[in-house]
Formats: sequence, C-alpha cells, structure tokens
Amino acid sequence: MNAIAALAGKKAAYFTLGCKLNFAETSSVGEELKRCGVMTVAKGEVADICIVNTCSVTEVADSKCRQAIRQLVRKHPGAYVVVTGCYAQLQPQRVADIEGVDLVLGAEQKGQLVQYLTERISLDEAERTARAHECHTVRTADIRTFVPSCSCGERTRYFLKVQDGCDYYCTYCTIPFARGRSRNGTVATLVEQAREVAAKGGREIVLTGVNIGDFGKTTGETFLDLVKALDRVEGIERYRISSIEPNLLTDEVIEFCAQSRAFMPHFHIPLQSGSDEVLRLMHRRYDTALFARKLEKIKSLMPDAFIGVDVIVGTRGETDELFAEALRFLQRVPVSQYHVFSYSERPGTKALDIAHSVTPEVKHARSQQVLELSDALTRAYYTIYIGSVRPVLLEHGKRRGVQTGFTDNYIKVEVQAERDGEIVMVRLDGWNKDQTALVGAIVETDV
Repeated sequence: MNAIAALAGKKAAYFTLGCKLNFAETSSVGEELKRCGVMTVAKGEVADICIVNTCSVTEVADSKCRQAIRQLVRKHPGAYVVVTGCYAQLQPQRVADIEGVDLVLGAEQKGQLVQYLTERISLDEAERTARAHECHTVRTADIRTFVPSCSCGERTRYFLKVQDGCDYYCTYCTIPFARGRSRNGTVATLVEQAREVAAKGGREIVLTGVNIGDFGKTTGETFLDLVKALDRVEGIERYRISSIEPNLLTDEVIEFCAQSRAFMPHFHIPLQSGSDEVLRLMHRRYDTALFARKLEKIKSLMPDAFIGVDVIVGTRGETDELFAEALRFLQRVPVSQYHVFSYSERPGTKALDIAHSVTPEVKHARSQQVLELSDALTRAYYTIYIGSVRPVLLEHGKRRGVQTGFTDNYIKVEVQAERDGEIVMVRLDGWNKDQTALVGAIVETDV
C-alpha cells in the first residue's frame, strides 16, 4: 500500500517538545503528511495519527515527554502513536513500554517516519496489536543521515535546519548520543530552501542546528560559505543565527555579518560558565578570554548588536568560589540577555565522575542570581534605544489592532497596526504596561 492510499483523509495531531530544531523537524513531517492527504486535527476532534517529537536535555524534559505521550493516548483513543526525537533515541524501550505507543523511531529513522507509519497502518488489527510498541533505533555512531527541515514560526519567520548532530561530547550533555555525529546539508540545497521560503512570502530565516558553526564537515564547505550564499537570496530580508559555539564563531563570520545585506546584528552564543575551571570540567573548547574577545569583536563592528548567552548553573564541580568567579565574569561582559539553565544529571555522561555536586536549593539560588542580572541587562539594553527609530518586522499580535515584532537588533516591540509581514520604521517610545516590550509608532513603511 502506498502512502497516499494508506493516509489520505486521516487526521493528525502533533506535539513537539524542546528546541527550535525539533519544531522545524515536526513541521517538515507535517508537510510530508499533508502531501499524502493527512489533515491537521481541529480542536475537539479525535486524531487518527499522533506524532510526538521529544526532547531529553534534562530529567524534567524526559518527564514532560512521558506525560505528553500519555495525554495524547488518552485524548485520541485508537490513534497510531509515533514517538521520535532525542528521548526516543536515548530511552527507546522506556518509551515503547508506554501503553498506546505504536512506533518508536530514533534519529536515523526520523526521516522515514511516513514510510514506517504507512507500513503500520497497512497491518490488520491483530498484527498491529502483535507489533505494538516496536522500537526502531540504531547506535549513535551509525546516525549519518541529514534530514532537511524548515518550519514557519510567526508567518513571516522561518526556522531552517542547516546542521545536525555534534562531535563535542561535553561532559554534561547527551545530545551527541541522541543526535549522532555532526552532519549537514549542502550550501546549494539550503539556498534552494531559502528561495522556497521567499516564494512563500517569508521575510526572515533563523538558522538552526545542534552545532551550526561545525557546518561543512560532511560536504567540505564552511559556515562562512553558507552565510555568504544565503545573503544573496532575493526576497529574504533578514537572517538570524540561532546559536553558535564561541570557538566556531570566526572573525571572518563576524566581519561578514557586520557588512552583509541581511544578517542581523544579533548573536546567540553558549558560554555555559564564566569560570575557566568549570569550562575545563565541562570539556568546553574555549576559555573566558576567548569568549570575551569574540564579544569585543562583535561590539567593535556592530555596537547595536543584541547578544544572548546560554549559562548553566550548579554543574558538578561548581563550588561556591567558582560560581562567584563565574558571576563576576558574567557581570563584566557586554551581554544583552542570559538564558539560564540549572544543571540536570544525565545518565551516561562523564559529568557523573566529578565528585562535587550542588544541592537543588543552591542551584535555584544561583539561577535566581543570574536571572536577576539578565533582567537588569536586558532592561538597560532596551532603555538605550527608547527614542530611536529602528526597522521592525511586524507579526500578528494577541490583541486586535496591536502587532508585535522585533527590531533588527532583536528588541521586542508593540505597534498599533495591522500589517502582517511588513518591515516598517518604528519610533520606540517607551515600555508597555507589563514591561515586556517597547511600544512604538510607525514613522515610515516599505523598508
């Protein structure tokens, strides 16, 4: 039975946990199912198919995955339930043991989800019952396939997967075990995807991946080659780099972005700790001096750049003295916002061999300290631009007649308008009522 014959007329429910990369991959699965005649289930309807794309970055994420699967099984009785993603790769049998799950697909099988689903639907009820809870995963070392993915976030913003997997094996992280070795699409195929986004009316693309600065390992190209080629795609007005390791953010990439047509003055860079000793324990491939130099380079060429930084608190080995050292570093570098994560112990990681552990109470206290610093830094950054005029890409808003959007340098703005997908010049007048964005007024259109 072919896919269209097996799937046409069925309704699917999708549930995604975790990163933007997962959302892009789920979106691509949804598009493929749509081409086979599958409709997305409407609110209140019972689905024939449930697709769950999981995350396993923390123990809490694992728990949320199990909870989501059980909820979908209850809500959509009799549906074909397919679970994929990082948790499915790392704990396939635990997922398969959940009542109602039909298929568990690992990282290498994710791209053949429709094929596996079609095969399952073609079975009669007796054979379906006999083969329930099947696992299809392979060893991490054998995960080699790059599956293209692209999703639309807010109508005008798309997330384009350019790379997958990681070769770094940081001591706290399970991602290399969940997603396999570093691999990527070709510059030519990614440029073609960007052109397709432009043809659909997309104005902004966010480049996503696991370790996107490692781009080119499987194709003999470089991340710089990619950003140069994407910058030439007509119709795409903005690109953002979702996250890039500081040691892979080369001066050449920074210099190109500073003078490029469409790459925005906005960087997201994982630091993880402001202590060199903690970075060493994490097996990170840089020190704080290198990180500071990268930020100095960005700010020297793009003074308005928004810089978001990931930080993990409470890792094994992070003593009170080392956290104090880390906090002092966080306070002195020109960061616009910190994304703070509390360390979560993951089975099979080398971090478990580090003797000193941090209590949950201390993790929480340290997290609050960095979050308070982040709030102050973000507020100070926004305040600098009150009274200025910046280009804003308008998106739909939650209130009628009010749209939200982001400036080129990633300041969230609310505007009285109904102009989805337009980039307009906006005067930033001050804070909104809940202090989460600046309120602006359009002064010019058609940027």
